[in-house]
Amino acid sequence: MNKFQIALVVVFFVFAAFKADKPAYYLFNKAGKSIKYEKMLKEAADADIVLFGELHDNPISHWLQLELTKDLFDLKKDNLVLGAEMFESDNQVILDEYLRGMISQSSFESEARLWPNYKTDYKPLVEFAKTNKLNFVASNVPRRYASLVNRKGFEGLDELSDEAKAFLPPLPVKYDPELNCYKSMMEMEGMGSHVTPNFPKAQAIKDATMAHFILKNWSPGQLLIHYHGAYHSENYESIYWYLKQENPDLKIVTIHTVSQDDVTKLEEKNTGKADFTISVDEDMTKTR
Repeated sequence: MNKFQIALVVVFFVFAAFKADKPAYYLFNKAGKSIKYEKMLKEAADADIVLFGELHDNPISHWLQLELTKDLFDLKKDNLVLGAEMFESDNQVILDEYLRGMISQSSFESEARLWPNYKTDYKPLVEFAKTNKLNFVASNVPRRYASLVNRKGFEGLDELSDEAKAFLPPLPVKYDPELNCYKSMMEMEGMGSHVTPNFPKAQAIKDATMAHFILKNWSPGQLLIHYHGAYHSENYESIYWYLKQENPDLKIVTIHTVSQDDVTKLEEKNTGKADFTISVDEDMTKTR
């Protein structure tokens, strides 16, 4: 076999190996162009706020959250702050007590209102914060107040005590019903008469509360990375909109997650939803 034939054989096997490869995810920029992880890391490190929109039951989302957080910590050290939808604002005290070693892990996990997939998906982030002495923001509205808004509208919040209002953004809450993230909820198929004008407001109080506590726990020179469901920041709305209402000069990087049959090319419907989009194989194992 001559050198040319050997080269052809090598090319064949390399090509065959490439074709047989089954990547679990691809990264894309806002224009839908495939990019390297290092590009996303660089832009995230230069931001004030990183909004990481996950699929709650997707292990790739959670793995990349942890990896990105580790890499950002290497760059930012104690100027990195973590925050998450999965912890409600009235659980900030118990979360802080655990991070500072004041209470045991068993006490924290039994008394905090943790999501069913906490141990597999969010505990690694909390433990990383604890190990590295980082602040972790419990940003979401207590669910009982979201339910109150769903029943009575934003006006229902006025009935709360001053102590209760400490877990909320300043009232009255700004609200734009024409934002697609809320307007589309009024048009959801299959919901019928169950959709009332208060339904998207219950979503908005979550977004407003998360934005409020993100800003309350961020200072210039810091980077705060916030983990939440993809819906809460896609199309530069929801949390993003509330953050910009309060501080238009914030540099915010958004990360979005989608599930596709073919991860190698971002579908048109998924293009432009965020600065970076993670395309995950739709056959990926679910975590709950």
